[in-house]
Amino acid sequence: MNRVIRRRPHLLWLLFPYVLFVVVLPLVNRVPLLVVWLFGATVLTPCAVALARRGDRR
Repeated sequence: MNRVIRRRPHLLWLLFPYVLFVVVLPLVNRVPLLVVWLFGATVLTPCAVALARRGDRR
């Protein structure tokens, strides 16, 4: 696992959506903020995947 991270660190971008949806979500569980948080996380997820893909093509 450590070798993969050293050779392909751009794949760490794929942890970003996991952190947004699973780890931080219990911390922002107020109703109005929750809707904004989920919308922002949904918008940022394709950006993180695109960054991981962009680094993987090189």
